[in-house]
Amino acid sequence: MKSIDTIYIKGQFVAPHGTERFTLVDPVTEQASAQVVLADEVDAETAITAATVAYHELAGSSRVQRMDWLARLHKVVADAEEELVATMIDEYGGPHAISLATSKRAAASFDQARTLLADYQFERQVASARVRMEPLGVVGLITPWNANYGMICSKLAMAIAAGSTAVIKPSELSARQTDLLTHVLHRADLPPGLFNILTGRGDVVGAALVRHPGIAKISFTGSTAVGKSIVRGCADTLKRVTLELGGKSPTVLLDDADFSKAMPLIAAAATINSGQACLAGTRLLVPRTRLQEAEQGIVAAFAALTVGDPHDPTTRIGPMVSATQYQRVQGYIRKGIEEGATLLLGGTGLPHGLERGYFVRPTIFSNVRNDMTIAREEIFGPVLSVIAYDDEEDAIAIANDTIYGLHANVFSGDVARANRVARRIQAGRVFINGLYDEPMAPFGGFKQSGLGREFGVFGLEEYLEPKTLLGYEQSL
Repeated sequence: MKSIDTIYIKGQFVAPHGTERFTLVDPVTEQASAQVVLADEVDAETAITAATVAYHELAGSSRVQRMDWLARLHKVVADAEEELVATMIDEYGGPHAISLATSKRAAASFDQARTLLADYQFERQVASARVRMEPLGVVGLITPWNANYGMICSKLAMAIAAGSTAVIKPSELSARQTDLLTHVLHRADLPPGLFNILTGRGDVVGAALVRHPGIAKISFTGSTAVGKSIVRGCADTLKRVTLELGGKSPTVLLDDADFSKAMPLIAAAATINSGQACLAGTRLLVPRTRLQEAEQGIVAAFAALTVGDPHDPTTRIGPMVSATQYQRVQGYIRKGIEEGATLLLGGTGLPHGLERGYFVRPTIFSNVRNDMTIAREEIFGPVLSVIAYDDEEDAIAIANDTIYGLHANVFSGDVARANRVARRIQAGRVFINGLYDEPMAPFGGFKQSGLGREFGVFGLEEYLEPKTLLGYEQSL
């Protein structure tokens, strides 16, 4: 069993002050796979001090220097793609396709930040004033287990581009991935303290970052409940906060859509990353007049998805990350049945042919009302709710009847109509007639799906503070 007993502070791998040991379990075999020694509040304080010293030492870093750092980070992560993919599959059970995409996105985030940095105007004239965009200082980056590499790298890339230094707290459930990625990032040979990485619990290390007066900003990706606690914790020091939180994303299938073309895409959107994705399209809104056709189509599309060994490139749905997450999803499936939804496919228990592992049967409920638990709460598993609507206005009303507003999908045979509907859905991103990826566009949520944005220039400016200079041309 692998042992992980170091954290990364001031450019060095050091033994943590913390002594708590956390055991990682392989989600495919249900056997212990690694043990990690978790960082504690003392380690957080040490890392914040290192980042603070580095921030002051690097305050004069030039655009060219930071572009060089980003280029070096891009190279080392890109070169380690094979290692990264293998470890994500082994630890997390992420299917090969999503693990490969996550590793590629992780490397690309540094290159994209470098491209932004090359042309970004840190100073601009605004009427009679001069406005300078200045780095915030030391930032705390708290990342989730479902996209470990991508979230660490994308947040770190923006912090570096802005001129800040960072203390990163990944999820303890991703300790093996974090350990590998940290060693990979170390190969870039960046200034000590520019970034520091501590694997620890959210209520210990994360909480220490949130309350510490030396942290200027928290960027968090995770659940809405934890995001709310972070906002409360940041209030005393008025930290800047970026939150990318949960979702209950609607997929609106309009009555003029080509159902046969749309269904495989809808199934993919609902089960992306084995359903463990904040943007998963887990509410399918279909015209009541074509409900039976929609049910048949989505069942066929789900049935075509391979569940099983995440190492197999044909697998589309792997296991849940942990026993806790597996039981959570099972509970929601039982709840759907109890509340009277019609089970079209799947249900509780393991998929056919699998005798162990945290695998969930891809599940579809129909005759779902939008006030049912399975339509209101984020399940984080391959469970889809089919909801019938009467007309376009009804579809839009149902789509927006949620506390969330992260993502949405619209399918229609009329692109102009699809765009009209998309504009009325309260969500940070809406995909029209397909699945896309544009990492330079802003990503984030409306309502309780978050605060602020990640990616592109919008994400960069979340790490910058505008300072206005007036009378700057006049000498004393």
